[in-house]
Amino acid sequence: MKVVVVGGGVAGAAGAIALRRIGADVTVYEAYEEPDGPVGSFLSLAGNGLRALDALGCLAPVREAGFTVARQRMWAGSGRLLGDVPRGRLSGDDLHSVTLMRADLVRVLRAEALRSGARVVTGERLAEADDTGDGVRVRLAGGRTADADLLVGADGIWSRTRTVLDPAAPVPAYAGTYHVSGVAEGPELEPGCFNMVFARGGAFICIPAPDGTVWWAAEVADPVQPDLAGVTVDGLAEIFRFERLPSAILAATTRTHRPTLGHILDEVPTWHADRIVLMGDAAHPVGAGQGASMALEDAVVLARELERSATTPAALTAYDRARRARVAKMAKAARDNRDAKTAGPAGRWISGLIMPVFFRFFYERATAWLYGYDLDWRPGTATEPSEPHRPHELQPHEPNRPHELQPREPNRPH
Repeated sequence: MKVVVVGGGVAGAAGAIALRRIGADVTVYEAYEEPDGPVGSFLSLAGNGLRALDALGCLAPVREAGFTVARQRMWAGSGRLLGDVPRGRLSGDDLHSVTLMRADLVRVLRAEALRSGARVVTGERLAEADDTGDGVRVRLAGGRTADADLLVGADGIWSRTRTVLDPAAPVPAYAGTYHVSGVAEGPELEPGCFNMVFARGGAFICIPAPDGTVWWAAEVADPVQPDLAGVTVDGLAEIFRFERLPSAILAATTRTHRPTLGHILDEVPTWHADRIVLMGDAAHPVGAGQGASMALEDAVVLARELERSATTPAALTAYDRARRARVAKMAKAARDNRDAKTAGPAGRWISGLIMPVFFRFFYERATAWLYGYDLDWRPGTATEPSEPHRPHELQPHEPNRPHELQPREPNRPH
């Protein structure tokens, strides 16, 4: 099977790995040369995402690129502890959540995609795609074309593939929040613990890193879409001035990442045609810290159904059926999560009463469906490149000229 994957982020790179595991010939087209594009921050992978990486054979290098976080604590703005639970897992699970920079996760996945024999071409976006009757003709914005048996749209929340599938597909809308993250040189926090503060201005997350710094992220509630150029640490300090921990971390901040707007997307009615399929944020930007993990699950389930089904259309139908209900449940949980983070004074007061009871008595039962998910798949064989190449060093290339990364020679260090 010849596959074109549009988008080389978490979903696209993981999809390339999964498809190579079942023997597909895979080419990935990615708009940005750098793995994080114009934005860089950190993310966390919960137990379900880590199990997907394990199925893909990528768990070890991802763990090495980040650090484990065993506990999660939720705090009221007053400093009162609302809950202390295992981070991204059930209490009996020794597969601890991993936090790492998004760019590092993409680099690891792209390296494994190359090692497994996929081709990665940067500087290209999808323009159009047509069903030719026995395949898909893909036209890229740079002018080149490609023929494939399957087109996988992993091109994010602003997906072009989604509109190719359905010109009337929903488009992202501002969610009423914006996000800022950064690094602080203190204060000291307990190692291995994720902290979330439900503050007046939104939610504030902070995680101590192994090098002694603190990685932080703020999800600020603002009903009016802000001009991100005007977002500063001093402005955040004013928003979080009532909360001791966020104030201390913002005062010690040495570096910030580019702010981003939060977006929501109505349910996407069409995930696939006979030879085109969406995955990751192109199909379902769920949020709540599960975007990467859900994309990794998608990659595994898509490969699983393609391996098991007699035809590609049957496989895509089975993939849609296997993912829809789970993603819808996750999307609802994300909405509830967002509402809790942006609640007004009355909402915060009610949450302050309910959360301690919930986390103490109901958390495990309420999250078992998420963290205990069984992907039910291991690839039959790990496919190596059919035509080995020497390890590839990224060389400067002409502006606006797509750059192709070649598969690495099997079993050579990289």
